[in-house]
Amino acid sequence: MTEFTSSFMRTMSERGFIHQATDAGGLDTLMNNKVVTAYIGFDCTADSLHVGSLLQIMMLRHLQRCGHRPIVLMGGGTTKVGDPSGRDDARQLLSDEDIGRNKAGIRRIFERYVTFGDGPTGAVMCDNDEWLSTLRYIPFLRKVGRYFSVNRMLSFDSVKLRLEREQPLSFLEFNYMILQAYDFLELRRRYGCELQMGGSDQWGNIVNGVELARRIDRQAIHGLTSPLITTASGAKMGKTAQGAIWLNAERLSPYDFWQFWRNTEDGDVGRFLQLFTDLPLEEIRRLAALEGRELNHAKKVLADEVTGLCHGSGAAQAAAETARRTFEEGGRGGELPSLPVDRQDLEDGLWVVEALRRSGLVASNGEGRKLIRNGGARINDVVVSSEEYRVGLADLDAEGIVKLSSGRKRHALLRAGIA
Repeated sequence: MTEFTSSFMRTMSERGFIHQATDAGGLDTLMNNKVVTAYIGFDCTADSLHVGSLLQIMMLRHLQRCGHRPIVLMGGGTTKVGDPSGRDDARQLLSDEDIGRNKAGIRRIFERYVTFGDGPTGAVMCDNDEWLSTLRYIPFLRKVGRYFSVNRMLSFDSVKLRLEREQPLSFLEFNYMILQAYDFLELRRRYGCELQMGGSDQWGNIVNGVELARRIDRQAIHGLTSPLITTASGAKMGKTAQGAIWLNAERLSPYDFWQFWRNTEDGDVGRFLQLFTDLPLEEIRRLAALEGRELNHAKKVLADEVTGLCHGSGAAQAAAETARRTFEEGGRGGELPSLPVDRQDLEDGLWVVEALRRSGLVASNGEGRKLIRNGGARINDVVVSSEEYRVGLADLDAEGIVKLSSGRKRHALLRAGIA
């Protein structure tokens, strides 16, 4: 491991954030000598980011905590083009209204992780639509496009892998790397930005930006990428059978978010504590050394810390209390996902497979039948023995609620409406 002297690079290295750097030693020296402005871009393809972006968000957080200035670049302009990195097909083209709505949803996430302000380390949020949408095509090609070799562009993974799989790549998408490189040039000019960070899949795009600034403005700037995070079992981080782990509460409840981290594989606990929490490394090493049932305590600490950062300490405490009541006391917590159901449906008898699917505990009727056959479906903590069972009024408790369970860790509530 390289011995860094700046607090930021030392933090990145010790916590496992560094995958590649254009000049790690030069960046370390720069950060020892001045306040460095750095950016990460986030395209507006949905109204929330998911846990796959959390590593980059934490990089911006550490950057500011180490005395430097983060820029959160909203990709209002590049979203209109679509990043081909890591995809087998083109992204859906969104309207300006869709992009604006998505941008508003994403903005709220960052307020919990960085502090915005006008001071030397105050975070900045801007939108590349400000400059990309005003570019004139021919002048842009003459000024910027001449520095990009098509031969070299074809060698980057974002393009090469798509072509190798014989998946179509539109000319629109092919332009993405040029626009991202131009973003870096524009941010250097507007804000003195000297570092772009991102995931490992962005390496080629970042290098293009570094080279463009050197060729056009004769300026040395830097790139730094984080590794692709997979779980101990080899799965992609944040991908579950139930879908993406979203960071906005409107997309995924704080309770379900807490549960995702509580269910971390044993072999990932220490690494995830390093990457996704602010806990000191000494405390993380102590927690990661726990074994057997004691390791569950470390998983709860991980869930509490990550949920507290993303949703606030109150939401984290409520999720932890709901889990305790649900799992340790066999009760029902108030933060469990809840689904209203028409009382008439219960009078008629609601097919249990339909109830499981409506509640989100299974993705399809077939998955629900399989869950029941394997003994994993429960109503009010009692195993469902028949695929033909009908949830009825007799299953309601005094508060008009039925508790559904998939296994021992996923639960939802059906709340009967007024007849």
